[in-house]
Amino acid sequence: MRIGGRDFDLENEVYIMGILNVTPDSFSDGGRWIRPEAALRQAARMAAEGAAIIDIGGESTRPGHRPVDAAEEARRVLPVIEAVKRETGLPVSVDTYKHETARLALEAGADLINDVWGLKYDSGEMARVIAGSGAACCLMHNRREADYADFMPELISDLRGTLAAADTAGIGRERIILDPGVGFGKTYEQNLTVLHRLSELKELGCPVLLGASRKSVIGLTLGLPVEQRLEGTLATTAAGVLAGAAVIRAHDVRENLLAAKMALAIRREAGFGG
Repeated sequence: MRIGGRDFDLENEVYIMGILNVTPDSFSDGGRWIRPEAALRQAARMAAEGAAIIDIGGESTRPGHRPVDAAEEARRVLPVIEAVKRETGLPVSVDTYKHETARLALEAGADLINDVWGLKYDSGEMARVIAGSGAACCLMHNRREADYADFMPELISDLRGTLAAADTAGIGRERIILDPGVGFGKTYEQNLTVLHRLSELKELGCPVLLGASRKSVIGLTLGLPVEQRLEGTLATTAAGVLAGAAVIRAHDVRENLLAAKMALAIRREAGFGG
């Protein structure tokens, strides 16, 4: 897959997408990187630690978050996109489900749109923006309520619906990464099921991103606050790579990259990595 002028071998390698929240209220690091100079320092640190992509978010999507309009979201992310690309040279992803923000972000140089609603938020507008841009995208599974009759088959069916919307808009499959949406529209038990059965997403034919870093499924399992969830995150990273994940979205780049590389070596030895 081509992202931001770089080729990513998402079939045989694993990459870390570093999380850069320029928000006051994100669940893990809200407020820490909201000033552009602080955001740039953190991006440079993640680049030095081995991040392959920097994912910039201007609105928290944690449970109970306060939504912001597209204008405020764009005000937060646009200066950071330009600075991060200039200073690190890395591809930049923007975490947004609003097509207005996505359009401005792409015009500012973003290389990938990370949509937590998987093209299902705005009646096709996001799909049209991505299709017209030629950019890559990460499309996540989400539901407003964790109400399923048969969880994993329905999750996969929902993602098939997302892919159908992408097809209709003209987004080529070679531009799509899928995210099962740990922590979104799922109960604690369903999040564990996603982590256990991640390999089932291979049937959809797209690379898989896993974003479990510091999330509540780890806190609830281990009884730990958000700032003490590194070891639990590393366990999810290793499990995800063993199950075939190609991209790990994480706060702690160096540690997750090491865990991912070790798991990838084991996966290759087992014959799953090509």
